Amino acid sequence: MNISGLVFFEVDQNRWSDFEKLFESRGGPKNCWCMVWRGEPEDRKNKENKKTAIKKMVHDQMPIGILGYVDDEPVAWCSIAPRSTYRDLGGLHKPDENPQNVWSIVCFYIPRKYRGQGVMNQLILAAIDHSRQNGATVIEAYPVDPDSPSYRFMGFVPLFRDFGFVEVGIAGSRRHVMRLTLH
Repeated sequence: MNISGLVFFEVDQNRWSDFEKLFESRGGPKNCWCMVWRGEPEDRKNKENKKTAIKKMVHDQMPIGILGYVDDEPVAWCSIAPRSTYRDLGGLHKPDENPQNVWSIVCFYIPRKYRGQGVMNQLILAAIDHSRQNGATVIEAYPVDPDSPSYRFMGFVPLFRDFGFVEVGIAGSRRHVMRLTLH
């Protein structure tokens, strides 16, 4: 089953309040603010610092990701941005690649009531399209196996395989490094 009418937009200053609403909703990632892989240690010290840091990134027009909407309500989040805007994710570094053209997918959030309705598939497609429109030539993702006890917010290996991502390595003990070359 797919939700119809799902549309996606980059998080910018005009969409900050929607981003905030989704993250502060029941079950939302309001303790993390998608700062696990971003910023300096001080930025990740507590949830207030995390929120302030990501808000500053949005204010400074740094890409942080996309929101999915149904009927003007934010219902999905994907952290998709140039890999250079994150801390070291353990990905593949090729000397002949322009680092600004390698984008990374590092996090998803879909409220429980919208899960199991094809939102994740649409979110990945939108992330691929968004990164391509912004100059990406490669997308890296760091999903885990479906039975992983942690890092599940990064997605699952089989889903990325379905979208043509190829495994190129392992990061840490659970995360697979998967890449999609854009044409």
